[in-house]
Amino acid sequence: MTVRHKRSRRLVAVPLGMALATALAVVPNATALASEGSQAAAADATSLSYVVNVRPGHGPSAHVKRAITEAGGTIVTSYDKIGVIVVHSSDAGFAAAIRKVRGVQSAGATRTAPLPAQSTDDFGTPKALTAEEVANVDAADGQDPLEPLQWDLPAIKADKAHKVSLGSRKVTVAVIDTGVDDTHPDIAPNFDRDASVNCVTGKPDTTDGAWRPSAEESPHGTHVAGEIAAAKNGVGVTGVAPGVKVSGIKVSTTAGFFYTEAVVCGFMWAAEHGVDVTNNSYYTDPWYFNCKNDPDQKALVDAITRASRYAEKKGTVNVAAAGNENYDLAADEITDPVSPNDSTPSDRVIDPSECLDIPTQLPGVVTVAATGAKGLKSSFSNHGLGVIDIAAPGGDSTRYQTPAPPATSGLILGPLPGGKWGYMAGTSMASPHVAGVAALIKSKHPHAPAALVKALLYAEADATPCTDPYDIDGDGKVDAVCEGPKNYNGFYGFGTADALDAVTR
Repeated sequence: MTVRHKRSRRLVAVPLGMALATALAVVPNATALASEGSQAAAADATSLSYVVNVRPGHGPSAHVKRAITEAGGTIVTSYDKIGVIVVHSSDAGFAAAIRKVRGVQSAGATRTAPLPAQSTDDFGTPKALTAEEVANVDAADGQDPLEPLQWDLPAIKADKAHKVSLGSRKVTVAVIDTGVDDTHPDIAPNFDRDASVNCVTGKPDTTDGAWRPSAEESPHGTHVAGEIAAAKNGVGVTGVAPGVKVSGIKVSTTAGFFYTEAVVCGFMWAAEHGVDVTNNSYYTDPWYFNCKNDPDQKALVDAITRASRYAEKKGTVNVAAAGNENYDLAADEITDPVSPNDSTPSDRVIDPSECLDIPTQLPGVVTVAATGAKGLKSSFSNHGLGVIDIAAPGGDSTRYQTPAPPATSGLILGPLPGGKWGYMAGTSMASPHVAGVAALIKSKHPHAPAALVKALLYAEADATPCTDPYDIDGDGKVDAVCEGPKNYNGFYGFGTADALDAVTR
């Protein structure tokens, strides 16, 4: 049901024109690398990027620095508080050599293709609303002009929640993604420039506008940002938490890859800049699943685990899309046909309990499955008992799950760069709904630590029983199996997110 390529949570290709959705968790890779040219472009054509993980502290020791240089590496930046060093090297034996160095706990290449990544390669485009479609929407008093098309807001009671609270401007949600167009009229009123950055190279670039996607890059991050916090301002759509701030942390290259060094930078930036919630609708390239028995992949898991945990310790709730392949992430084995997606992939059978989708399956991260307009698991959404924490609207084929009028599409409507609006679908669209609800909880309980915000998020979710049998296309064949009771199962986790409870309980 989904595009099996690079992944942002990447846009999902859905029947009957259903727009791609990323997790990216829509499609596995769509996005932007605005400043990659400034540093990575200067790298040798055969150079790779590496993470070298050492003991957290005050920076890499002189011994480790010297060893990196002697092994043919150049330090790009170092995140001393978590002990992660970003290195470039054109020496094929760099990782093997540096792993033998005293003080190095793990090290591995973050990609399998040379720097910089090749060319832009989006897997689909959102369905943009025409001027006529925009003009024909009849909004009620108190609604933004396109809000009648947003079936997803009443699905989580956000419309009712907005009568109580729109959220606090003291709360910021960071969209770690392909970049955010902060000039969009639905996003500009709530944009937090100080918490925005370009992290594509692994080193923060705070040049004004560096967080924006170029015209050739994916609109994914802009759409996600609008789902979370599009202002209730008489323009376009309304976000789940239209009173909170939203920032853009760009981590995707122009080719649409989300590499480890960029993701580490994103979490660290959020942690150090007062971000309350991060939304992560992507998987970290080039491996869909990172197997800890492989030294390179283990190093990537180590690095991002350190960064996400550091952010949570600083008070940040990290929310991530579950993915769009209709995988059972609690299965004994899964066939991964897309890794490594930046060079030559091949089928490999993995154990999802040992080979992790990161950051989605990392400890402490809120893992979000997608539902459609009928409240059922979206046809493409990954699932799995003990893996999925919560569910929220991510859209589905209109044929499978048709919304009630006046909404006409089973996809999710949101902003697109350039002052436009359009439909997308995927767990990439479900995750920002949960990030928005988490922001409303933080607004209601401003002193709550991340653990309490997550506990309230789960406790306030509407218990949603298993769909059994799950035959979403009506062909008489079961399309996925749900396990677990009503209040905690493999399709919906603790249930469907509830925005009204977030502002009233």
